[in-house]
Amino acid sequence: MCVALPGLAISTDQGQLTGRGLDGFYHAGRRMLSRCQIRVAGREPLAVQARMTGADCVRFVGTLRTSPQAGPDPDVVVERTRHADGTERITLRSAAVRPLRLPVEAALATDLADLGAIACGNTGPELPASVHDSGLRWSSGRGASTVTADPPPTDALASAGLLRWEFELPPGGSATIELRVRLDRAGPVRAVGRVATSPLAPVSAAGDDPRAEALLRTSVEDLQGLLLRDPAHPSDTHLAAGAPWRCGLAPAEALAAARMTLPLGTRLAAGTLRTLARTQLRGQGLQSGMIPGPRRDAGTHLPPGCTGTEASLLFPALLAEARRWGLPESETEKLLPAAERCLTWLRTAVGDGTYLPDPQPGGPVRCETQAHAHRAALLGADLLDACGRPGGAELRHRAEALRAAFRADFWIDDLAGGRPAAALVGDGRPVPCLGAAAVHLLDTGLLGGGERAPGLLDKVQTEQLARLLGGPAMDSGWGLRGLSTKEAGHNPFGHRSGAVHVHETAVAVAGLAAAGYEKEASGLLRGVLAAAAAFGHRLPEMYAGERRTEGSAPLPHPAACRPAATAAAAGVLLLTALAGVRPDAPAGTVTLRPMRSAPLGEIVLTGLRVAGAPFSVRVSRLGLAMVEEAADGLQLRA
Repeated sequence: MCVALPGLAISTDQGQLTGRGLDGFYHAGRRMLSRCQIRVAGREPLAVQARMTGADCVRFVGTLRTSPQAGPDPDVVVERTRHADGTERITLRSAAVRPLRLPVEAALATDLADLGAIACGNTGPELPASVHDSGLRWSSGRGASTVTADPPPTDALASAGLLRWEFELPPGGSATIELRVRLDRAGPVRAVGRVATSPLAPVSAAGDDPRAEALLRTSVEDLQGLLLRDPAHPSDTHLAAGAPWRCGLAPAEALAAARMTLPLGTRLAAGTLRTLARTQLRGQGLQSGMIPGPRRDAGTHLPPGCTGTEASLLFPALLAEARRWGLPESETEKLLPAAERCLTWLRTAVGDGTYLPDPQPGGPVRCETQAHAHRAALLGADLLDACGRPGGAELRHRAEALRAAFRADFWIDDLAGGRPAAALVGDGRPVPCLGAAAVHLLDTGLLGGGERAPGLLDKVQTEQLARLLGGPAMDSGWGLRGLSTKEAGHNPFGHRSGAVHVHETAVAVAGLAAAGYEKEASGLLRGVLAAAAAFGHRLPEMYAGERRTEGSAPLPHPAACRPAATAAAAGVLLLTALAGVRPDAPAGTVTLRPMRSAPLGEIVLTGLRVAGAPFSVRVSRLGLAMVEEAADGLQLRA
């Protein structure tokens, strides 16, 4: 899968676009070309390798024997380099000792189907082609697409959808065909992440474990490929949720991914916040100030949750932390009214109570929602105070009351040491299942001076949660399961009932490391790195929570996006958590809290951004951190 949104190219590892399944070149969710089958001398090349060379490019290599009597060795190599922008280069190389005459055919077709229709199996027939310029053209009520070839084909047969060439290759010679696929009036695909103004800094990693460098490089490439531009405000970029299923804006995922990528600069956070501020609900109703979002499946024990609630709570938290990482005060001031509206919505939704309930009547009071609300209150209060706005004291008072109530109401004591409830339902009865949503209790947020905000759990409860997350019922060996194996309804492929979600695993690693539970954090980190290597370092949003055994590999989830914004951003969070960088750009300081156990040995992170300037840090094998590059005047805080 090649991704450089709005462009997308999907095929199997054989390289041929067969017209079956999801195969094809896409632009903004429309399939421009569904079939592109290459034949050389009347035969399909034998596929020998498929390798991603970047998030937006894949290279296929195949071979042919043009003279079977000469023995088993192939004498023609066919290389196909496919780009998400709708370009494919086909190169033939001869290793024969005599000149070769090679006829080449490209069988092309499309249905101009929408990606959603393809996913549902409602694509319709292939469309008739017409000869157009140096290629073919297809049209319907859904639009039109063209394929042009360089060099122009010797023959073009519209009825069969064929382009033909004849090449004379001397010994050791080569020939190249370039195909360009375009939607009419769409022009060339201009990927947001491939321009000089990309909001993500070119960060790199080096050190004892080569998987760290590969994961960080691939994660940043995938993030670049998923970048989208707000059409009405071209300077504002945000991340699509993932490919191929969710190539549009998902507010909660976009905010979560922007937050995890703050070490790469604050421009993505600013663009995401500005884009979502324009969607914020206005008026006098109970939802005024909320950022709308779709519902999300919550597994077998709870009804679907509202991602709009999560997004509305993430918005002020992201703005507060982006300011700590170096978002200019002028941009903070412009976004502050939208953050204040989110905080006003929070106060209204809680009302005279203590907890933030689900928006639907009679909905549960979810554990992770309270964690998001608590963090939003504390970071929002910090932001309001820093900007000279009122309301901070009230938010802190509400957060303090929430902490006291949560520690009593949400904690379930048992002989094993207890656990947090997943939710409270009805008359306050707890839902006792343990799932990955509990990791958000460890994600308290960044305050001034490099301090972490207090959490909803006390020290004893936090220690018990760390033990549970690091135990075999939750840690699959490949990452954190969505639901403990001890719970009813556990399914290793369950979207929210057992599959490993990379985002939640990264949040667990960062939270456990910040709280001082490095053994559990290190186990989860090593598991995800091992899974990343099995997936070619392009982490899917989720994969099966099967137990890792000797010689096994993680099982892909058939419905997972890959790449996915939160999974790619999680790669950044996983590695930057090793250094524990906690900036306070307005105060001109940065604090380092590295993982003392140095689970990956020595690691050097270069090209991070703090206070708008390059920031590089080295963590030694002894777990000691040293700043190697920083903004002028930035002081290291003990």
